[in-house]
Amino acid sequence: MYSADELPQVLARAQAADVKTILAIGIGEGPAEMHQALEIAESTKSPDLPRVFASAGIHPQEAASATPEALDKLAKLAGNPSCIAIGEIGLDYYHVENPEPEIQKRAFLAQLQIAAEAGKPILIHCRTSELATPAAKQKFGAADAWEDLLMLIGEHWAPHRIGGIMHCFSGTVDHARRSLDLGFYISLAGNVTYPAAVGIREAAVFAPADRILVETDAPFLAPIPHRGERNEPGLVAHTAAYVADVRGTGIEQIAGQTMANFHRLFPGTEN
Repeated sequence: MYSADELPQVLARAQAADVKTILAIGIGEGPAEMHQALEIAESTKSPDLPRVFASAGIHPQEAASATPEALDKLAKLAGNPSCIAIGEIGLDYYHVENPEPEIQKRAFLAQLQIAAEAGKPILIHCRTSELATPAAKQKFGAADAWEDLLMLIGEHWAPHRIGGIMHCFSGTVDHARRSLDLGFYISLAGNVTYPAAVGIREAAVFAPADRILVETDAPFLAPIPHRGERNEPGLVAHTAAYVADVRGTGIEQIAGQTMANFHRLFPGTEN
């Protein structure tokens, strides 16, 4: 993770890489820290640095901590103009220590309500148990996070017509198609550059140009040629270049298109 002392240098490197706008994900290490991204957004306003916006949310791994007090805190954060999204939220059946699916679903639905009341898009985290450890597979059984998630979104979120982002997309082309049909954007992180990520690359090619975004998932998933290093916003340029290559277009087109997509989803972030 980044220390406060490192932040100016991290943002300066992003600016040098022509990254002009950043959405900092506000989940922290749990609800007690989900305000920290907003603090960063409000303390780094400078014409010489990228514009930083924030989200706030309770990650599914922390779903058991979605208490009334935590949800009240989230609702207050959602009212801040610099907090432009709720998330990342969703379902995660990957780690054996994660809460039971029903606990995760309750936390997810509670946060959908907050997002709807605030009129702000959601950032979705989805990780199923398909590639999990044997212990996690035993715990979650046949439960499929993607199927559960898409069903809940279709019933409880899509009617609001606010949309959102499939953060760090790692599903199949079918998951991408169904997400797009529900009004979501597909956001591609550094793992799209990894040799084994065939499905993600297929989805990157499949998604229409006006519905794709690129991201870091920092400090994780640094793209090739920086795989294994700590990720940071400036490295998203490598991911964008890779996505441009697999889509058969230029980096300038991808950069311009993804920025236009971001501003369309988050009106008011243009200036």
